[in-house]
Amino acid sequence: MIFVDKPFVSDFFKKTIADNEYPVVLTDMAKALGFGDSRNGIDEASAVKEILGSNNLRLYSTSENAIGWIAEHLSATRLPGDIELFKDKARFRSLIKPLFPDFYFQEVSMEALENLSAEDLPMPFIIKPTTGFFSMGVYKVSALEEWRQVKRALRAEIRSVAALYPKEVLDTTMVIIEQCIEGEEFAVDAYYDADGNPVIVGIYQHIFSSAEDVSDRVYMTSKDIVEANLDPFAKFLKDIGNLAKVKNFPVHVEIRRDHSGSIVPIEINPMRFGGWCSTADMTYLAYGFNPYACYLSQKKPNWKEALENQNGKLYSIVVLDNSTGLDAQDIDAFDYERLLSRFEHPLELRKIDYKEYPVFGFLFAETSQANFGELERILRSDLKEFISTRVQ
Repeated sequence: MIFVDKPFVSDFFKKTIADNEYPVVLTDMAKALGFGDSRNGIDEASAVKEILGSNNLRLYSTSENAIGWIAEHLSATRLPGDIELFKDKARFRSLIKPLFPDFYFQEVSMEALENLSAEDLPMPFIIKPTTGFFSMGVYKVSALEEWRQVKRALRAEIRSVAALYPKEVLDTTMVIIEQCIEGEEFAVDAYYDADGNPVIVGIYQHIFSSAEDVSDRVYMTSKDIVEANLDPFAKFLKDIGNLAKVKNFPVHVEIRRDHSGSIVPIEINPMRFGGWCSTADMTYLAYGFNPYACYLSQKKPNWKEALENQNGKLYSIVVLDNSTGLDAQDIDAFDYERLLSRFEHPLELRKIDYKEYPVFGFLFAETSQANFGELERILRSDLKEFISTRVQ
């Protein structure tokens, strides 16, 4: 059963629903998004009845915005608790403490943050909303002299984005402070099957422009990336599953793996794969299998077959977040054609209303390994080269 909600539902996801006749819960938002006339639609009361009457129903949401509906209508099930276990970063850290007993973290209210001294905190550290999304409000503090500026920037950003998402997705009342996790960062799409076993349906390396960069600009997958990480990431997810005891549960996992191979989770996002229908759609474009259908039909991808003939290819999601430093209202236009000209093989461009959300769009691209420089350039760009403004 599917929940659709803002901020975005891709054409590929819509086609997946239609081709497989997956039922869509007809919430007010689903109707607003054009699913009201869907022959696969199911009214809310019938959806609740069917979910409560089943022990093996698989649910998927395009957006964490649906968490509020689930908490309200499915409180008699364990699902709201399973979601909260992962969505609340402090609670998640407490869950996995047996696996990482020495990992430092603490939860602080925004009110108490003003008077919190950084002298006793482990440098460097990360501060972010306890319940958050899309790198909003995420800051790295590497020195005491940065603390005051970071607190000021955090408060300003939270004020600007607080109204974009419901509190179940972005709660700006509490923040978590945790030690900085070293190593390469990865995003993993996976699901726990009916027996609680993890099945990985996508692996992406999150690359950065510098050690201080915490943005979401580029996620990249390739044959080498998948082959090097598939088995260790599956073992890691099995360890997490043994603690959480979730079943029929999709997740989008962010982790770091250091040079010795040690894996530490950053966070695990429940009920979905990559946000904005991003990573799962890109996996289909790159490797030819459908991660949504894998989960909803309980099928494992044939990674050996999917990775054949993939030598020398990189597949990337470029998140065109508004990093210009300019208010969206002062930007007249974004030159998407100029952007596309910078890539050797664009696969799909999704334009987003940047006046509603702080992102110009998403670009899916195929790049030869020999042309990795095109990804490095967009990674370093503040995107000012692609915009025109009211005041020139």
